[in-house]
Amino acid sequence: MTDPQSKLLDKIRQQFDSSPYPRIPLDKSPKDSPNELYIHNLVTSFYLRDQKVIDTKDKYILDAGCGSGYKSLILAEANPDAKIVGVDISAESIKLAEQRLKYHGFDNAEFHVLSIEDLAQLKYQFDYINCDEMLYLFPEPAEALRAMKTVLKPEGIIRSNLHSIEQRSSVYRAQKMFKMMGLMDENPEDLEIEVVVETMQALKDNVLLKFQTWNSNYTSKENKEDILMNHLFQGDKGYTVSDMFKFLELAGLEFISMVNWREWDFRDLFKESDNLPIFWSMSLPDISIEERLKIYELLNPVHRLLDFWCGHPQASSTFIPFSEYSDTDWQKVNVYLHPQLQTLKFKEDLLACVTECRSFNISQHLSINNQFISIDSAIAMCLLPLLDAPQNMISLIDFWMHLRPVNPATLKFTDLESSFQLIKKTLLFLEALDYLMLEI
Repeated sequence: MTDPQSKLLDKIRQQFDSSPYPRIPLDKSPKDSPNELYIHNLVTSFYLRDQKVIDTKDKYILDAGCGSGYKSLILAEANPDAKIVGVDISAESIKLAEQRLKYHGFDNAEFHVLSIEDLAQLKYQFDYINCDEMLYLFPEPAEALRAMKTVLKPEGIIRSNLHSIEQRSSVYRAQKMFKMMGLMDENPEDLEIEVVVETMQALKDNVLLKFQTWNSNYTSKENKEDILMNHLFQGDKGYTVSDMFKFLELAGLEFISMVNWREWDFRDLFKESDNLPIFWSMSLPDISIEERLKIYELLNPVHRLLDFWCGHPQASSTFIPFSEYSDTDWQKVNVYLHPQLQTLKFKEDLLACVTECRSFNISQHLSINNQFISIDSAIAMCLLPLLDAPQNMISLIDFWMHLRPVNPATLKFTDLESSFQLIKKTLLFLEALDYLMLEI
């Protein structure tokens, strides 16, 4: 008798062999996608957890479930001189991943047709594991997390995600219906896709399933991937925030943060985030991270993915907020420009704005929350030394006092204390937006 789980795994493998995912052209580069590079840069997650800036050179990165290799390419671009190892159960996907990395000139990468359960066969220990758009396909996500944990270095980090059952409930209704129609008995191909297209086009526009799950662009042959990864997605399952924390506990892993953590603060859902109803404001100190995320999930289930970072349990460490640093602490601070801003375009735009005394739109180079962030040209000057190398607080103050020896408002000499306060305020503002990193 055939094991149902093995049969499902074969279906998933067949689906990705016949239609490797993602279907992104071989020559497409992520170099012009700073937000994607930001997420996949090891510096981002390690700084978030440890408030330390790491060097990506010689780090070992696993792309677990690498598919056609586009995320592997992003990992390679975002982490110079790191070793990239990709695994996937689809042989056709692995072929494309190998071609993609070679095409873009990365020779420090290798790929294997291998399941996540068999990762120990690689004989590697990894600093970072990227398991994107895969975990929700496993019958037991905790087992997959445990398998990754066995090849994760003690201070390593895993990035993974689950489909949200709250946000994706309408898609699961569509899958149930097309299963009833027999379209997912075997690997869905062009005939099954055409049946889905004909069905959805024939429905009235106000039918809830069509309204919630259908896009007119799906009718294009180039977009058949969208139907396969939604309406006809083999093995797809949805989970809650509570499920996510349960799987981490079962795997013996520690939650670090949501990958898009700034978009999970339920206080932002209120008209006045600093003036919540009394019951809410009184309850906040007693609410755990899990409870905060669950509240957001119930109030506003807009995130398709429960996208998180986790790792081995670490020795507890309490960071003093930068806003509470003493003057002595600030004198020890080293300042880093985020690696994703170390580009020629950023340097050219910054220099032009400073030279022409106009505001600098820094968010066009890295926009985490799709917010428009512009800084005054005088403040932007403080970033100039960081283009060459990290700087300590004292050197930035000294740089500022050379640039502005005289206060333009009072025509008095710029004093040390006012310069210190201005630089500190600037650093706190830019660090909170992830443009800078501070380290003692």
